Amino acid sequence: MGSLLPLLGISVVSAIFFLVLQQPEQSSSAIILSLKKRHGSSSGSSGNQYSSSRPSAGFQGNRSTCSLFLGTWVRDNSYPLYKPADCPGVVEPEFDCQMYGRPDSDYLKYRWQPQNCNLPTFNGAQFLLKMKGKTIMFAGDSLGKNQWESLICLIVSSAPSTRTEMTRGLPLSTFRFLDYGITMSFYKAPFLVDIDAVQGKRVLKLDEISGNANAWHDADLLIFNTGHWWSHTGSMQGWDLIQSGNSYYQDMDRFVAMEKALRTWAYWVETHVDRSRTQVLFLSISPTHDK
Repeated sequence: MGSLLPLLGISVVSAIFFLVLQQPEQSSSAIILSLKKRHGSSSGSSGNQYSSSRPSAGFQGNRSTCSLFLGTWVRDNSYPLYKPADCPGVVEPEFDCQMYGRPDSDYLKYRWQPQNCNLPTFNGAQFLLKMKGKTIMFAGDSLGKNQWESLICLIVSSAPSTRTEMTRGLPLSTFRFLDYGITMSFYKAPFLVDIDAVQGKRVLKLDEISGNANAWHDADLLIFNTGHWWSHTGSMQGWDLIQSGNSYYQDMDRFVAMEKALRTWAYWVETHVDRSRTQVLFLSISPTHDK
């Protein structure tokens, strides 16, 4: 796989965690409505209309009106902020496009520029101080895994002397910053809802999530994503049967299935997550990256 490479995700991670530290929560049901509204719509580009100068250290713009997710990629020669080789044991080989032989490198020189505000450059040392004692959980597919690995490498590059510990597993992998009591985990759950083995068949259960969610509920920061795997067919399909209510299907409309699963996820978030202590984010569908 020559993937989207976590280096391209650096600015996305910066935006996500600036949002976490600065902005109010958004309800999970509102996220679903937003996804439905955007389905089928397209956004044209009129070219690079934003400044490519590096943002200042502080937040600029009206926080009440600035959308961190409306903007464009701009060239910034100070990027990349890290190289996978400087973060050994974290970035998996299939996520390193340069190691896999991609001949160009200009794509590493871009950062995300919101339309109505500037993002401060990510500061890993400052992030460690602000998140001291916290637990961070990414749950979803390889998009979440990319972001998890990128965030780790961004922090390590800023604070290389910090003691760390990493444990890889399936479905749960964990990285700890021991001097700050910070735990950052990735939980592989491409559909978010549960998949169980029933009589030798992989059953995707659109109405059940507790099997996965037991690993999530104690986190201070939850970052979810799903979408890419719902389109897989043939040998790449992640299930043999789909269960919805008391009915079983070999297949069904994928958008209908995904919406049912997201409603199950949203209900779990709104009934099991204490939003006074835990922030929840949702990352939308990534481009394909399997070729």
